Amino acid sequence: MILQPNTEGIQQLVDLWSAIEAYQFLASQYGIDDIFQDNGGKLLQLLLITGLQNLPEREGNDARDADGNEYELKTVNILKTKSFSTNHHLNPTLINKYRSVDWVFAIYEGIGLQEIYHLRASDLESYFTTWEQKWYNDGGRDINNPKIPVKFVREKGRLVWQK
Repeated sequence: MILQPNTEGIQQLVDLWSAIEAYQFLASQYGIDDIFQDNGGKLLQLLLITGLQNLPEREGNDARDADGNEYELKTVNILKTKSFSTNHHLNPTLINKYRSVDWVFAIYEGIGLQEIYHLRASDLESYFTTWEQKWYNDGGRDINNPKIPVKFVREKGRLVWQK
């Protein structure tokens, strides 16, 4: 196979690149090193709309408000799935971390932000209890990415932003 460049596509990318670099520059000011990794572009949008501050460490909570309260942030593209992912190695330590903070859920259609919801940890306790029991019932094996349905978030959450 001979690789054949798409010259029209390349030119479109060249034309857009300065705007992409400007977007990355803005993201860098919020502790986001790469808008193309780990939902970086969506994270920046979520931080700007909510006023939260990014906590860029890989371990720990995701964001902090002006009063020092920390949050778990979750995003979903409802064109691909109808539930929010949690963690690929969920265990009681992570569940207890989840119990200690409020949550912010952002619902996207593709890259278009549609809604943002806030839930208290207590709103999610039924999930935490179920996951914790499963972990013990399975002999202490980490749970692979249990989900929180968009429907639940919309029913129980407080809508804080909508397109």
